[in-house]
Amino acid sequence: MASPQLNHGHTRIANEILEKIMKINLNGTQFRLVMAVWRYTYGFSRKTTKYGMSISQLAELIDASRSQVDRELKSLIEQNIITVNGVDSKGARILSFQKNYKEWGKKQVAPSHKKEKKTKSNKMKKYDEQNTYYKMAKYFHERISIVAKEAGVEHLIAKANLQRYADDFRKLVELDGVDKRQVKEVIDWVTQDEFWKTNILSAAKLRQQFMKLAIRMNADKNKQQPKQQYDSRDKEIEFQRFVQGGGDPDDFNWN
Repeated sequence: MASPQLNHGHTRIANEILEKIMKINLNGTQFRLVMAVWRYTYGFSRKTTKYGMSISQLAELIDASRSQVDRELKSLIEQNIITVNGVDSKGARILSFQKNYKEWGKKQVAPSHKKEKKTKSNKMKKYDEQNTYYKMAKYFHERISIVAKEAGVEHLIAKANLQRYADDFRKLVELDGVDKRQVKEVIDWVTQDEFWKTNILSAAKLRQQFMKLAIRMNADKNKQQPKQQYDSRDKEIEFQRFVQGGGDPDDFNWN
């Protein structure tokens, strides 16, 4: 049974916005796109999405076709309900929700979806050694270094970029919503599993396969839990105590 809890994460939206959005004529896809933008802006207490959101990513989030998302997102931008605040290094648009509802409906020109040249502002963030994500990267690298050495493939991770590893772990936590403790559990498991330990030798690969790895890890843990064995002698002892306590032997429940 699903049991969502506010303390697992929630999105704060002003009632005034909800009241206004109810009254405008949006189709189903447009409304779901608005909710997706809310989730990745207000859901992280931000005014804009921290990174660009591609058509493919949005299509996956709302379970719609890319052509459908492309068309309806363009319409929302033209209506000034969703605004574009630039593009990231991969050309994906950084989006925000226009909370000034008096501006809704004023036609805007949808910005061209072209890749911008790299600037200092969109370069990968630098992580110092005290940063949590850098520490996660270092821990993971230490674990896979042992595996690589045992397998004789040390050269595959000899030039590992811990800054990039740290950024992958940040994305895993902040964008994918994975708990840090679960990340550590999966790292510990994957670097011991006979099959996966030689297949997951980078943080990017760990993030890419994380859902599958977490499911396999939990399945393995369930297999390892010993099943309680029934011992008939336990029932016999219970029967003797029942009789000694004055109970009628015919009334004893042997089930």
